[in-house]
Amino acid sequence: MGKTDWDRLKAITEEEINAAALSDPDCPPLTEEQLSRFKRVKAIKDIRGRLGMTQAAFSAAFRLPLSTVRDWEQGRTTPDAPARTLLTAIARDPETMRRLVGGEAA
Repeated sequence: MGKTDWDRLKAITEEEINAAALSDPDCPPLTEEQLSRFKRVKAIKDIRGRLGMTQAAFSAAFRLPLSTVRDWEQGRTTPDAPARTLLTAIARDPETMRRLVGGEAA
């Protein structure tokens, strides 16, 4: 109990994975149409680079922990929904966001 059967997991085919996903009534896979309506959040490193800011300056300006910025950029963690919203707002209007959050000037 509680142990992963790696051999069984490795033996599952793509067809079996897809069939299992399609049979889940609580969380069916999205259709191509649904996926096409999603907007991607630009990668934080791209946003930061466009602003010409170091990780430390970016974290100070937008009141984000430096370790969080590093983790996002290095792929150790991904921004949750509120963080993605903040990053989208920063990408669209960085000066307004800097003023609103009251962080240090870069």
